[in-house]
Parts: sequence; structure tokens; C-alpha cells
Amino acid sequence: MASEHNKASGGESKDDGGVRASVLHGVKELKIERRSLASPAPSEVQVAVQATGLCGSDLHYFNHYRNGDIIVREPLTLGHESSGVVTEVGSEVNGLKIGDRVALEVGLPCGKCELCNGGRYNICKEMKFRSSAKAYPHFQGTLQERINHPASFCYKLPSNVSLELGAILEPLGVAVHGSRRAALKSGSTVLIFGAGAVGLLCAAMSKVSGAKQVIIADIQGDRVDFAVENKFADAKIVVPMKRPQTIDEKLAFAKEVAELVKGASGIGEVDAVFECTGVESCLQAAIYSTRPGGRIMLIGMGSPIQTLPISAAALREVDLVGVFRYANTYAEAIELVSSGNPLLPDLSKLITQRFDGFDAIPEAFAMAGRVKDDEGKLVLKVVVDTAKLSTAKL
Repeated sequence: MASEHNKASGGESKDDGGVRASVLHGVKELKIERRSLASPAPSEVQVAVQATGLCGSDLHYFNHYRNGDIIVREPLTLGHESSGVVTEVGSEVNGLKIGDRVALEVGLPCGKCELCNGGRYNICKEMKFRSSAKAYPHFQGTLQERINHPASFCYKLPSNVSLELGAILEPLGVAVHGSRRAALKSGSTVLIFGAGAVGLLCAAMSKVSGAKQVIIADIQGDRVDFAVENKFADAKIVVPMKRPQTIDEKLAFAKEVAELVKGASGIGEVDAVFECTGVESCLQAAIYSTRPGGRIMLIGMGSPIQTLPISAAALREVDLVGVFRYANTYAEAIELVSSGNPLLPDLSKLITQRFDGFDAIPEAFAMAGRVKDDEGKLVLKVVVDTAKLSTAKL
């Protein structure tokens, strides 16, 4: 029987047969196992995980048993976009009680270094992030019946925020953090490359920030149609499906896409770009699409080595700004989704497929890798409800 080894958790293991967990043992090799789980430490709560959204990094681990150059070195439970219900409370915990519905922030920094003390704990060198294989032993993910987690990283959900929406708060945090780093002025024009869940959330945050025009670009026409029809964006671009080979061909294609952006905006270059694909040609096009003094937010994780027209950025003082996960975003995100802000699109529409129970998790991962389901519906965000019996609802 596998054991969730968490040195922060004290107490005696419960003699209840353990908790079920979905565990990845190899490429597309998921097994349901039992893990022992101690009572929570004094500063922790135990949470019955219910809603978990599947992320692109989870999908990379599932399909390749690695994420870029991060290789899985031991069986790994995936999942980090989660919410659930508190079932047990540590002796030192205040502000949470059994039965509270909470969203989980699953990255745990050291809390002591200069970055942590400066509020930038997302780039703490000692960060442990659930479902990531970067730290070893791996910090196990949330596709498990119950987990112990620091109470300070569990956020109580208002009554008008569903557990499903609570799971969306994690990727929304990326958009909130990116929006802060973009420092958008009211009336800005914004371009989003990538109309997946994160790109759509960045578009939503641009709306909330007062952008006068949000343009979204993707190779999938149905995705940009969704964005405009559901008020995430004002204008759309379908990026041509070309595969230029030489550097000259790539830069010529990037300029071609930039011209499409200028045509869609009606006013030329944009004030800011959120690059959410990690694709080289999109970042190249972003540089050509941004006005002098503008900013490009680097959100997508693509190839670590790319060829860029850097002089086109430097000579016009276009800032390339890194965005990695998030820090101190949950309170703002919860306030936003519970406020009824008329500028915020309906984020529940991002959840396009739902699966119930542990047995359905392999099918959920297979669905998350598709563009459309069998009924022709877009696949944007797949959510698994591990508190229900295993029946898929597509």
C-alpha cells in the first residue's frame, strides 16, 4: 500500500483502510491505490477533495511521464486545480471548521527566504508544488480522496461560489498575477495568443482591468469564436496553419500574423500581449504586434530555446515580462468571482466536460487531450468530481 509521506503532517495514521488515490506509474498508466493518511498537523486541515480541473502540465505527465525536462522519478498523483470540504482541523487552526468549502493553493514555499519575505513566493527556490515532479520526493497531487494541507493555503469559499468554480481559482490566479505584472491602464488594447483556459482567463482579467479592446488569436477557429460569443474577447484572429522552417521564413510569418492583429484592432499595434501558447512564432508575432513602450507577458511554457527578433523589442522598449504561476492571488480571485462584476465573463462556461469518480480519471485525461468531444463540443477545461460515483457526463 502506498503512503502519502508528508513530513509536515503529525498525528497517528487512521485505521480506516487509507484513502484512494489516482497514481501515475508510467505513460498513460494510472492506477487506483490506497494510501495511509495521518491526522492533520496542528497547522493543517484535512480536506476531502471534490472538484479537480485537469491542467496542461498534468496532461504532459500523463502522456509522456515528464513535463519538458522534468522527469517523473517515482509514482505520482496528478492534480492541482482543486477544491473540497474540510473534514478535520488541526489544533492550532483558526478561521476554518469542519464542513467549510475551500479552494486549495497547492504551492508551498519555504516562507523564509528573501523572495518569500518580499511577497514573491511563487519563485521561491524551495517551492514544493503538488503534482510537480520537480521536487523529490515528489509532492503528491490532489486526485486523492483526502489530503492534509496547511490551513494558511486553504481559502474559504463564499456560498455563491461553487466547488467547480473554486477549482478554477487556481488557473485564474495565473491570469490575476499576469494582469498585475502587465499593469494595464484603463482603455488599453490587449492581444491574447492562445484561446485555451488560461488564455481565456487572461482575456477575462483584461476585461476586468478596463481594456477597451481584447483581441484573441488561436489556430482553432472554434475557440476564438467561443471567446467572442461568450464576451471574453471583442475581436478574433484565426492564425494560419503554416510551418515555416528557416529563420527568415519564421520572421516573415510572424510579421504576417502581426498584420492580422493590426487589422483586427483597427488602430494598429496593441498596448499589451499575453502570450499563453509558448509557441515560438506567437512570441515573434507578439513582438511585432506591440506598440513602442508596450509589454509582453510570457505565460505559455514552450520550447526553452527560441529565436526572437530581439532588436525589434529592444529598440522600441517593448518589455518581455515573465509570469510564473501566481502569488497572493486567491483572496482577489474569490472576491472577483463572488462579486457579480459585470465586466467578468461567465467563468463557469470554461468547464466543458465533467467526469465523476476515480474510475473515470483515465477517460478524463484522454478527453483533456482532445480539441472536441464525440458530440463536437469544444474541450476547454475538464473537471473530475472525485466525491461522486464513477459515471462520465460528457
